[in-house]
Amino acid sequence: MSFPRASGILLHPTSLPSRGGIGDFGPSAYAFADFLASARQGLWQVLPLGPLGYGDSPYSSTSAFAGNPLLISLDRLADRGWLDRTKLDHTKLDHTKSDALVNGADPVDYPAVFHQKLPLLFEAARNFVLRAAPSARSRYESFCRENKWWLDDFVLFDGLRSRFKLESWNRWPRELTRRDPAAIVKAHAEMRDDLDLRRTVQFFFFEQWRALRTYCSQRSIRIVGDIAIFVNFDSADVWTHPDLFRLNSQLDPEVVSGVPPDAFSSDGQRWGNPLYRWDVMKEQGYGWWIDRMRWVIHNFDYIRLDHFRGFSQFWEIPASEPTAIHGRWVDGPKDDLFVKLHEALGGLPFFAEDLGYITPDVHALRERLKIPGMAVLQFGFGDAGAHAHLPHAFTTEKVVYTGTHDNDTLFGWWASGATEHERQQVGAYLGRCDDGVNWAMIRSASNSVASLCVMPMQDALGLGSDARMNVPSRQTGNWQWRFGVELLRPELAKKLATLAEVSDRLPQPLPDSVGANDNEEWAA
Repeated sequence: MSFPRASGILLHPTSLPSRGGIGDFGPSAYAFADFLASARQGLWQVLPLGPLGYGDSPYSSTSAFAGNPLLISLDRLADRGWLDRTKLDHTKLDHTKSDALVNGADPVDYPAVFHQKLPLLFEAARNFVLRAAPSARSRYESFCRENKWWLDDFVLFDGLRSRFKLESWNRWPRELTRRDPAAIVKAHAEMRDDLDLRRTVQFFFFEQWRALRTYCSQRSIRIVGDIAIFVNFDSADVWTHPDLFRLNSQLDPEVVSGVPPDAFSSDGQRWGNPLYRWDVMKEQGYGWWIDRMRWVIHNFDYIRLDHFRGFSQFWEIPASEPTAIHGRWVDGPKDDLFVKLHEALGGLPFFAEDLGYITPDVHALRERLKIPGMAVLQFGFGDAGAHAHLPHAFTTEKVVYTGTHDNDTLFGWWASGATEHERQQVGAYLGRCDDGVNWAMIRSASNSVASLCVMPMQDALGLGSDARMNVPSRQTGNWQWRFGVELLRPELAKKLATLAEVSDRLPQPLPDSVGANDNEEWAA
């Protein structure tokens, strides 16, 4: 589909300066929405919002449907009486003096956040179960009933994963690994109280997310979601639907995902996600994908499809291989999947992450499906092939970024990553950068013909490499960046607003469908 002309900010909620050691859907999120509105920005892009698996990456989730409990605001729960506020005031997470302090907010310490925040969330859930008023309980029961199709399997998986000390599901007792019906019924009965709490935590998440989306919608801000093509092996999805994935007789992956060696990595990238049985999915009418995308459309306004290339061809690596070197390209579902999605869901508000080595068949697939592609301005100043990322090569069917969560900030790149040749090309293309290379890039992206223009918050703030969100080759220390609220200055909002106005990217009002009856919402 085509998108109306707009601009916005890429900022994952964990990067907000919220209470509890991690950004969440609380007061800081609403303050950021107010900043976007004052800056006349019509987009807020987030990364995936699912519960975190190993590595703390938002792209490594234990569910394609559930929400990340760490994003639930403790302040909002305390406001509604589900938590004693004095307990929040005594958490250690907001009183550290880290040497890694960046711009007024400590980086996320995930082990400490899990250790301190999850017990408070479960305490709030317990209080809700014991004393929720009829109106709140009615909304909770409606939530459980309407989402039973994914919620019951997820909370059971989540509870069993906790019971077995985070052991992978295919190492649980055989009757649970194989989902023996009698064992599943028994587990539900034995864990009933625990599962009710886990349902309540998910209720908290989606009530707060719905309220925040409504607040943004009322300010003409559209939320852009980010959907990974693959799912984790250790997830409720694979445990519940093992027939949809390439598993062997021991229920271990027989092949896994990744990308082949290239100029950036001699070993390629071995992501390790199990690959789909696309033939089985086709026989089932792609029901799992239809459910997934219906849920995504329900929760976001626009959707970035990560690794779009994998729908055309994906890199298949034998699970026994330690690197991605010895893999092969295998055909994906191509048009067939998207035809079924369109038949079931109508217009699809997608755009494709089509970065890296992209073959003509991938471009042809995207163009046949009328799905806009991406360009990253920082990538455009190398050889002639890189010029596809520069504005003169754009059409309106393009979404332009100054950078992404995976590459260095513009200032960091300019200080230590850009070659002398790239610097010369930047000067020739952008001219003088008196207020910083970041603003020269932001102006160039905003003034381009691309329909959507997105800049990471770090680029808008002019921050260096210490504010980088992710280094793909690094195993630890990612996804931790947070900023200080003092950086949301009125002069920055004014500068962005003026640019949005002159480049015809002022926000357009949203339909009134998002968040109907949210005046009754209690948890946010």
